Amino acid sequence: MVSSTKAVGVHDHPCFNFDNSFARSLEGFFVSCQAEPAVAPKMLQFNHALAEELGLDPVALDSDAGLAIFSGNTTPEGSEPLAQAYAGHQFGGFSPQLGDGRALLLGEVIDTQQRRRDIQLKGSGRTPFSRGGDGKSALGPVLREYLVAEAMHALGIPTTRALAAVTTGEDVYRESVLPGAILTRVAESHIRIGTFQYGAARGDSDKVRKLADYAIARHYPDTAEAENPYLAFFAAVADAQAALVARWMNIGFIHGVMNTDNTTISGETIDYGPCAFMDRYAPSTVFSSIDQHGRYAYANQPEILTWNLARLAETLIPFVDSNKERAIELLTETIECIQPLYESHWLAGMRSKIGLSTEDPLDLKLINDLLSVMEKGNADFTTVFRRLSQALRGDNDTVRNLFAEPSAFDVWTQRWQKRLEQDGVLAETNAQAMDRVNPIYIPRNHKVEEALAAAVNQGDMTPFSELLAVLNHPFDEVAGNEAYAAPAPITNRPYQTFCGT
Repeated sequence: MVSSTKAVGVHDHPCFNFDNSFARSLEGFFVSCQAEPAVAPKMLQFNHALAEELGLDPVALDSDAGLAIFSGNTTPEGSEPLAQAYAGHQFGGFSPQLGDGRALLLGEVIDTQQRRRDIQLKGSGRTPFSRGGDGKSALGPVLREYLVAEAMHALGIPTTRALAAVTTGEDVYRESVLPGAILTRVAESHIRIGTFQYGAARGDSDKVRKLADYAIARHYPDTAEAENPYLAFFAAVADAQAALVARWMNIGFIHGVMNTDNTTISGETIDYGPCAFMDRYAPSTVFSSIDQHGRYAYANQPEILTWNLARLAETLIPFVDSNKERAIELLTETIECIQPLYESHWLAGMRSKIGLSTEDPLDLKLINDLLSVMEKGNADFTTVFRRLSQALRGDNDTVRNLFAEPSAFDVWTQRWQKRLEQDGVLAETNAQAMDRVNPIYIPRNHKVEEALAAAVNQGDMTPFSELLAVLNHPFDEVAGNEAYAAPAPITNRPYQTFCGT
């Protein structure tokens, strides 16, 4: 349901208990600044469950007092608003200064699981890094990020989260006039590979070392005890990112802008601009309107993972070994392990998707052959994996009928059934395990667009709220929700997404 804004009562005083370690520790990697006031803000969506997880009072925040904070009209007690500095390779080209051009880190809180979490406003106005932009966000991109981030969380994929979405009461000017909005985003941190590149591009070795020490303490404290802490840190980031991209590939997710400034040290998915999920399986799928050469196509994401991490490695050379050649050698050895590491994560995920509980050297071929059959048969990626469990329950036609030419799938099914027999697991046990990892509901592109169009063009948040409710439980099939599971109608026009900036 869309939350209603309540009157502020005697006890409705939002308290964040900020502990702002980034501001304390990393001078030179941020500029302090304030949000621009919103003219007539309105709360559109508030995430009560996330507020509780953060140790915040959801009643106090889902109020006029909370609205004032999430719109940038009030700076909460203890907040030290700042725009973070970072550089980045964007579509392969290096920009030595990017930074938060429309975002402000309000501060950090320690959540109920004792994890440090950033709370950031996105779309709150100009900062010193705005580069001529207005620093604002339009409503559509804010709601897209809210939907997809929360869907990714429900799918079990590390991601930034959405705490609140508000409209500002002002228009923003893009290709057309659009309602303005602000997203409140939550992350384990917003430190990116581009943050390291920012310091390195300025030749400030001491500051890069401070950043590395900070990132180690915050995200990978165990690596501080390693024989070579900075090399161990790099390996830990590589593993987190390899696991993340493997999860994307397992679920059919295409990020769309895998720039180094959108690659987090924490291993969280960040920036839901031109992202989308595949319908039919096609490895060359590109959704982003600005990815003219397919650099960030679905099938290229693992390769870009390694390319991006190599850029992080370059910034760590001075700290890995005083002998530059030896440092490069050590880092290169770790870089060469990234693809095998990714493949290991990916294969483990794919095994679980087809119900395998043991390992066999022929599993990789079995899985790749299924993907090939899906591609040739124009079959829907998400639905095929979800419906495989029905075949174990005796209903093979449900999945078979998803293929334009099912004979190749029939041949594959026989091999699959023989492989399952090796594991000796009961069919229903396997089917239930598969249904726990293969979603029935993902943010189908056409349903996302319907929800955003209703909100932006008619001011109707009902489709958004209904879609969000379904996506919060992606593995639980519910009668009456069939439309949310159906692929987009086939058209001659390829689906495109846009950055929203």
